[in-house]
Amino acid sequence: MEIKILGPGCPKCRQTEKVVMDALAEAGVAANVEKVTDLMKIAGYGVFGTPAVVVDGEVKSVGKVPSKEEVKSWLTK
Repeated sequence: MEIKILGPGCPKCRQTEKVVMDALAEAGVAANVEKVTDLMKIAGYGVFGTPAVVVDGEVKSVGKVPSKEEVKSWLTK
C-alpha cells in the first residue's frame, strides 16, 4: 500500500501525517508513507488544496485533516 501526504509542511500537513501514522499503527497495516512537498507534483494529482491524502494513487482527502476513523476506512478497501 502506498500513501502519499501532499502538502508544503504546514501544521495541518504535519497533523495529517500523524493521523495517518496513528491509523496505520492501530489497524496493524503496513504501508509506504511518503510526504510530497513539491507543488508541481501536488498539482499533478489534480489537488489544489492541502493537506491531501492519496492512497494507492486515489485521492481520498483534500483541504482538511481527516479523522483517524476516516483513514482506517481507506485502509480496509
